[in-house]
Amino acid sequence: MSGATASKRVLKTTVAAAAAGVVVFAPLAPHAEGAGPRSGDPVEIRVGANAGFTKVEFAGAVGSRARVRQDGRAVIIRIGTTAAPDVSRLRVDPPKGVEKVETRSVQGATELVLTLAEGAGVRSGAADGAVWLNLYAPGAAPEGTRPSVVPADGAVPVTAEVKDATTRLTFTWAAPVGAAVFRRGDAVWVVFDAAARMNMPAAAKAGDAAKARWAAGPDFTAIRIPVAEGQGVSARADGAAWTITLGGPTTAASGIDIGRDDSVQTALTARMAGATRTVWLTDPMVGDRFAAVTALAPGKGLRTGRRTVDLALLPTAHGLAVETPTDDLTVKAEGDIVTLSRPKGLRLSPPTVGLEAAAPQTQAPRAAVRPALIISDWADLGAETFGDRHRALQVAAELESGRAAEDPRAPIEARLAYARFLVGQGLGYEAIGVLNALVKQTPAMQGVAEVRGLRGAARASIGRLAEAEADFSAGALAGDPSTRVWQGYIAAQRSDWTTARQAFAAGAGVVDNFTPEWRARFGTAHALAAVETGDLDAARELLAYVFSQPGISAADQLTARLVQAKLFELEQKPAQALALYKAVARAPLDGISTPARLGVVRLEMARGTMKPDQAAAQLEALKWRWRGDGTELAVIRSLGELYLSQGRYREALTTLKAAGRKIVVLPGGDKLQADLDNAFRALFLDGAADGLQPVQALALFFDFRELTPVGADGDEMVRRLARRLIDVDLLDQAAELLKYQADNRLDGVAKAQVSTNLAAVYLMNRQPEEALQALWSSRTTLLPTAMNSERRALEARALMELGRYDHALEILAKDASPAARDVRAEILWKQQQWGAAAAIYEQQLGNRYRDALIPLTADEENRLIRAGVGYSLARDAGGLNRLSNNYAGFADKARSPGAIRIALAGLDGADGSGRPQDFAALSAGADTYAGWIAATKAEFRQKTGGDRPATPARPQAAGAA
Repeated sequence: MSGATASKRVLKTTVAAAAAGVVVFAPLAPHAEGAGPRSGDPVEIRVGANAGFTKVEFAGAVGSRARVRQDGRAVIIRIGTTAAPDVSRLRVDPPKGVEKVETRSVQGATELVLTLAEGAGVRSGAADGAVWLNLYAPGAAPEGTRPSVVPADGAVPVTAEVKDATTRLTFTWAAPVGAAVFRRGDAVWVVFDAAARMNMPAAAKAGDAAKARWAAGPDFTAIRIPVAEGQGVSARADGAAWTITLGGPTTAASGIDIGRDDSVQTALTARMAGATRTVWLTDPMVGDRFAAVTALAPGKGLRTGRRTVDLALLPTAHGLAVETPTDDLTVKAEGDIVTLSRPKGLRLSPPTVGLEAAAPQTQAPRAAVRPALIISDWADLGAETFGDRHRALQVAAELESGRAAEDPRAPIEARLAYARFLVGQGLGYEAIGVLNALVKQTPAMQGVAEVRGLRGAARASIGRLAEAEADFSAGALAGDPSTRVWQGYIAAQRSDWTTARQAFAAGAGVVDNFTPEWRARFGTAHALAAVETGDLDAARELLAYVFSQPGISAADQLTARLVQAKLFELEQKPAQALALYKAVARAPLDGISTPARLGVVRLEMARGTMKPDQAAAQLEALKWRWRGDGTELAVIRSLGELYLSQGRYREALTTLKAAGRKIVVLPGGDKLQADLDNAFRALFLDGAADGLQPVQALALFFDFRELTPVGADGDEMVRRLARRLIDVDLLDQAAELLKYQADNRLDGVAKAQVSTNLAAVYLMNRQPEEALQALWSSRTTLLPTAMNSERRALEARALMELGRYDHALEILAKDASPAARDVRAEILWKQQQWGAAAAIYEQQLGNRYRDALIPLTADEENRLIRAGVGYSLARDAGGLNRLSNNYAGFADKARSPGAIRIALAGLDGADGSGRPQDFAALSAGADTYAGWIAATKAEFRQKTGGDRPATPARPQAAGAA
């Protein structure tokens, strides 16, 4: 862009911004304290506190229409503006009972989320032009359960009083209930929001009450009372009693405000304090269906009815009554707001119906034939300069805005004409300011299709895609093809290719009505979507359409060339694709050059002209060059895959994990999470980390342990890594790993299994107290028999190590499993019950003496030595002779031949050389505990696949784990 052009752009932007400021902001008196919210703010948040609770009020033109709902511990306040309110006061010093304060953008609004502490309470309502919350600290909230409203005998007594021409019915409940009272046809309906039996014998003998009939539903009671035409009805509450008066003067009802809501789908809202429930009823005389919305006292009703195509609001003495010819009308009571809507919005008159006609303006930009179009005429200056043209439109808009402050019926055409001009000139920020000011001054104007279409186009043009999507999703734009074009463009910017193609196809008939600049942009986005979905023929046609547009900018041409390079790549034309990528990569625009550089890296690596370490260095630079869209997602995935192929596991996991939240939620972001999960599984489940040193593998696992899957796979990962640590006697680290898994990620049988392994590790490390804690904290029912046996043996061994021999034997009871016999023999040996211990050791050897050609294992030698020593110390000559006859021949090939011979010879050996001190040395040398450790390690290794060959180690980069 030349310096003159840039200066002109700055001038245009500055002038428009100044003009927009005149329209958007009106002079306000300074706030008394200079720091609090201003009285003219659309959302005022006021906070006050006393000893009992904290009150938060939402006031202002927008804040007073806030809606409150509760979802578990989250209190959600929906505020009808996309501009987040200032909640710094709440965040810095949250009220007692509030753990966290957040704001989040939703379609057409902002939600303030207050997360309550456990046991905290909240009450909400509306009064004095504000929506209020009372927040209570834990334990300070008033009783939240609703007392029983039905009298003890299960029936509500109904009394009647007839005086002159009036009949007064009194319904005496046990506690306050919500009610709706209204006339429909030739009957008065009384609806309560609780189910009960009506005790009406006395009332049935008095006047109109004699004809009353009642019915109870699951959560309501309805009474229908036929009355003469023209007879009035009124309702009032006195504590828990409702009094309905039939006849006499009718009290003018008030307290319900009906409004229009065009924030998403067109709907009606009724502000009715104390609304409790929507009850759908069927009139037994007519057979049609209608709704009643009950509310608590004091009395509030709708003075005059209202009727639209979709529904009718009946006059009421209290509450709300709705008739509808449709079968999909929704009537929802949330807090003090009752919302009436349909899936595709209500059919209401345009908000501009009541406005005065605007004076004709021959030079002003005219409305397009579609609400979301941008046409060439809007940017046409004619014989004027930009400054003159802009000044004339700005002055007209300012005058109209000033008049609208005095007269709500003032037209909006001058402000729309000004916004059209700004959009046509590409001044999106300024156009948004003008349109927001229009909606702020007259909120109903957000239901005007052109207002939403213009603002959506301006927002999309500056990259505010979420806000633009909210505008284009409004009911006023439903079914409009120009809106579908914009929705396709937004979907393409978010890499949602299938949705983009569907939306572009729906709006294809109006694309030619846009300016050439936007035709090129839409065509490029559509071509990219076609490339990404594999429709190469459509992509070629769309690119030809883009290149045929007159006067498109260099940036738009480069964007189209980038898509063309991707097309060449898919058509197996790597040389052409690479040349085009390199040309586009030289552009001084990061949003265009970054994906082109990624293409260069990809193709040169495929051709072998770029080494992996060079590619990694370039991708690292690209990762920080452009953020927040599908390009960053592609760079991160490519870099992570490259690091994994090089064995640079830490860099790979760090790269994949570092993606921002905006990236993960993009279409295709789930693939990034899948890459991360698959890399972690490959390392710790498929054996890729076997080539690392155990300490390196442990450090890597702990740094990314939140990726451990819940369930069997995660359990297996931890056990395999723990096995490697146990193999090299890193028992403290193995215990820490297993303990984290058991405490934080597992329950039930899975937790019991890992805790069993943890107890074994503690015992190997001579920590019997911790072993018992691991076993006792994971007790559960219905464990497999083998696991129960293993846990009993470990518990007994831990108790033995603590010297609690009798308790250990009690735990083993009659368990005859090999593990239990091992522990039982150890306990008897420690208790110096030599003969009993020796018998078990011999029993464990079984018929091993029959395989004389196979040498004894180390564990078998230890058992044989202990059996011989035990029989000798017990003076059991028969047992010792039997043992000597069976195993004397094994001594020559044994690891400790001398020890075996001494043990089998006994204290009274043939040469008389046996001495007690020799037997003490033999007992110390025959360490069965070491044998148990070796056997436990071998069993653990077998269960976790440790006997398989390790994956060859890949070369690690410097500093990698």
